[in-house]
Amino acid sequence: MPSYARFLLLLWCLILVAECRRQKSRKKRFSAPAEIHKQGKMNSDVSLSDHLPVVSPLSKKVADGTKSRKVKTSHLLRIDDHDFTMRPAFAGPAVPVGVDVQVESLDSISEVDMDFTMTLYLRHYWKDERLAFPSSTNKSMTFDGRLVKKIWVPDVFFVHSKRSFIHDTTTDNIMLRVFPDGHVLYSLRVTVTAACNMDFSRFPLDSQTCTLELESYAYTDEDLMLYWKSGDESLSTDDRISLSQFLIQKFHTTSRLAFYSSTGWYNRLYINFTLRRHIFFFLLQTYFPATLMVMLSWVSFWIDRRAVPARVSLGITTVLTMSTIITGVNASMPRVSYIKAVDIYLWVSFVFVFLSVLEYAAVNYLTTVRDGKDRKLREKAREQSQNLPCTCGMSHARTMMLDGTYSEADTNSLAGYTRGSMMAEDASEKQERMVVHLSLDNESTGTKKKGIRGFRIIQNTHAIDTYSRMIFPGSYILFNLIYWCAYC
Repeated sequence: MPSYARFLLLLWCLILVAECRRQKSRKKRFSAPAEIHKQGKMNSDVSLSDHLPVVSPLSKKVADGTKSRKVKTSHLLRIDDHDFTMRPAFAGPAVPVGVDVQVESLDSISEVDMDFTMTLYLRHYWKDERLAFPSSTNKSMTFDGRLVKKIWVPDVFFVHSKRSFIHDTTTDNIMLRVFPDGHVLYSLRVTVTAACNMDFSRFPLDSQTCTLELESYAYTDEDLMLYWKSGDESLSTDDRISLSQFLIQKFHTTSRLAFYSSTGWYNRLYINFTLRRHIFFFLLQTYFPATLMVMLSWVSFWIDRRAVPARVSLGITTVLTMSTIITGVNASMPRVSYIKAVDIYLWVSFVFVFLSVLEYAAVNYLTTVRDGKDRKLREKAREQSQNLPCTCGMSHARTMMLDGTYSEADTNSLAGYTRGSMMAEDASEKQERMVVHLSLDNESTGTKKKGIRGFRIIQNTHAIDTYSRMIFPGSYILFNLIYWCAYC
């Protein structure tokens, strides 16, 4: 046999021997703990039996049936034994359901949509003898919203509500508390958006009264009597409730019957609250800018009437700014068919600004007309002065300016001259007669000017601006006094 074959056979024998030893050691390892565990268990049973205390019957605590884990809610309240689709005392007297409300927050007031959003805790109180249960400690049981679907609860809804929901973070915000005698407290956290009929005739100097109405949807006053549990104290509010544009003046409750022609009479509860608007915001955003624009339009009265670009651009700027203010205010308001207080102020201010533009248009037109007349008179006087002979050598008493401008003394010196006396003079005095005829024509023209002295204000454009400086501010101040006395 070759040497390498012997080596392989020897190696194989060694491997077999090692594997046999490993199997024996593994069997010993698993058999030892089992024996130790059996012995320890026997010893522990003996020791526990020796040291167990003896429990006395007097030391046992009396278990409350409401806290027992073995008793189910449906068995304790006997839910399966009754038909909870019918109200308590069915076919009997009306079920009294007391209500109280805690207002958590008044979230928003919308003038455009004419509604308000409120978050509140709504609680109902009634008695249902079908839910009475035995309890040695007279303790109530509290449940969440899962039990509400199995029993009868009042079907209260919000009249004139647009949107409403029960909060569900992190679970439905519903609480049901049942007392052993059958009294039930049903509470839920609701956010409701309801309509509010607002009157904007005095906006923004107005006060609004909004109402949240509660009513049973299906049960008339013969089946369900809805009432405020503690009168006016049934409504509680948080003192930290505040709004940016309104001051909350008061909350109060009322109740009355509501009639529907097809179904009958229903009990209805009212939550009334009065809001007064803060005026300071509108003073800064509306009234002050409008007043400043009106005052800015008066600056044109002190600008020279010949500065056409300055006065025209100033007038157009103030008119456009007033239009922008009016548009901005109406964009945040509902389209009502009556005039609001802010509309009166803004439109009167707009009229004052517009009249200042018209005032300069009148001044500019009259200035142009007068300049044209003066130009024609100067041209006519120039032509007449060119056609007259030279007055050199004439005495001062009988010579005057030929362009139509003369003094009162020169006019009085010609008072004694008549057409007859001038015709009786000889031919050597023709030049003097020509001058006298011209002076008489000028005197008659001066008389006509004195006859239209009543239109001096219209002809004098400086006078129009002067009077406007007093009339416009005085009228606007008077308007402000009347406006604020009437609406404040």
